[in-house]
Amino acid sequence: MAAEKIAFDLVSPEKLLLSAKADMVTIPGTEGYMGVMAGHAATVTTLRAGMIDVQADGRDDRYFIRGGFAEINASKITVLADEAIPMTEMDLAVLDQRISDAQEDEMAAQTDAARQKAAQLVDDLKLVRAAF
Repeated sequence: MAAEKIAFDLVSPEKLLLSAKADMVTIPGTEGYMGVMAGHAATVTTLRAGMIDVQADGRDDRYFIRGGFAEINASKITVLADEAIPMTEMDLAVLDQRISDAQEDEMAAQTDAARQKAAQLVDDLKLVRAAF
């Protein structure tokens, strides 16, 4: 008997990027990465910059997101991303520039909170870079 699938929608400000039935979706929650499958408890969570991994029909589709939030229930997960780019379209040079820009923001930060937020973005972007 096949495992139950969960409906998944990935929405960026520009468009619906993906609507699929997935075996599992891994999202970059604020408190860390979390895997979501059918039957998950209802949750709304904020997302940080990182990678979404959609496992469906024996393949993994990966997307870089810059943050946003996810609404999860037992049968569906909807991610509203601040920005989302399929990893197949991600340019390493662009990612390196984002890391450099975030490091500059960290050094120029005027408050501890701004410095901490920029440092988290640097770390998250470096994790995405390591996944290349």
